[in-house]
Amino acid sequence: MNAFDRDLGGQAVVHYGDGEYVVLKPGRYVLCAVSGEQIPLDGLRYWNPKLQEAYAGPEQALKRWKELNEKA
Repeated sequence: MNAFDRDLGGQAVVHYGDGEYVVLKPGRYVLCAVSGEQIPLDGLRYWNPKLQEAYAGPEQALKRWKELNEKA
C-alpha cells in the first residue's frame, strides 16, 4: 500500500493478527485503545489480536496488559 492507495484522511479499519495486521479500510491512522491518540499506520507497532486493539507505544500496551491481568 502506498500514499496513493490511502484515503486522504480519516481512520483506518484494521484487523490485528499475530505479528501482522490487515487494513480492511484504508486511512491514515488508527486510535490507541488506552490514550485515544492517533497512531499513523506506518508507526503502528503495538496491538492485541485477541482484543483487536491498537496501542500508541509500549507504555500503553503494558498499562492495558496490567489492567487485564491484575488479580482482584
